[in-house]
Amino acid sequence: MATYTAQQLNGAGTPTEELTGLKRFSLTNPSSGSAYFTVEQVDRRSDGTYGNSPTNALGTYATFNGIDVDTLITSSFISSVVVPPGASSYTFTPTTTVADKSSMLRATGGITLIIS
Repeated sequence: MATYTAQQLNGAGTPTEELTGLKRFSLTNPSSGSAYFTVEQVDRRSDGTYGNSPTNALGTYATFNGIDVDTLITSSFISSVVVPPGASSYTFTPTTTVADKSSMLRATGGITLIIS
């Protein structure tokens, strides 16, 4: 289980831990408006493509609590959701193990995160 502060997730974000098997992303948004949470592959080329990078965002997204599933946006390399005020969560089971530090965790609005 890892805990990430708003300061770690702000701006450029912070590298993720290794993700294997089902993981719960528990998000807390202290603001009065919606905010955003994004997980993005780090191996992006200067031309904006990901080349032969692993496909870290492929997998199963489920068990949305407090998050509107219709706000989930994914590709092979990035996932993002709109996080409403308060506590919310979703689960992600990657297709293959996401290597330590191979994706960045980013958020707006003072969001904090627990991955368990």
